[in-house]
Amino acid sequence: MEKDTINIYEKKAEEMTAMHMISSDDRFEETEGGFVSMDYNGVHYDRVRFVRLFPFSDANKFISVREHGGEAREIGIIEDLDSMPKETRDIINRQLRLSYFTPVIQKIYSIKDEYGYAYFHVLTDKGECKFSINMGSNAVSKLSDTRLIIMDVDENRFEIRDVEKLTQKEKRMLDLFL
Repeated sequence: MEKDTINIYEKKAEEMTAMHMISSDDRFEETEGGFVSMDYNGVHYDRVRFVRLFPFSDANKFISVREHGGEAREIGIIEDLDSMPKETRDIINRQLRLSYFTPVIQKIYSIKDEYGYAYFHVLTDKGECKFSINMGSNAVSKLSDTRLIIMDVDENRFEIRDVEKLTQKEKRMLDLFL
């Protein structure tokens, strides 16, 4: 390989692994369409999206700010959302609520296992819901001894905050996943 080619690859690798921290000086604005734009380091981004790096253990710490679209290249990281100005926090929190909508399951009416899928009928804090999961996947994740996250076939998330608060009948229905 030529030296110029090697330098190009080294530069790309350096750009990909560099960590940029977003500060309270960087500006976020809601667009007319309900999206968020950002000015960072002299560059304007028409639309950005936010990803929690630790969504369950530290939801307001280490928020990745990414370009919208195909590659979703990371622009930078907000180390602590609480350190940002209130207006910025409000804008980002609205976007995060849309991305991390996770109804909490309060009651399990039924779980039916058919043809490699489990069909759930539940009551959540957002209302009654029916969804299905693929039994062959890792659709049910244990976050602790009592807390579960369930991902349905459409990648919607549901949470059971404390399995111990369910009735014996509901726990028996969940035995297949515990």
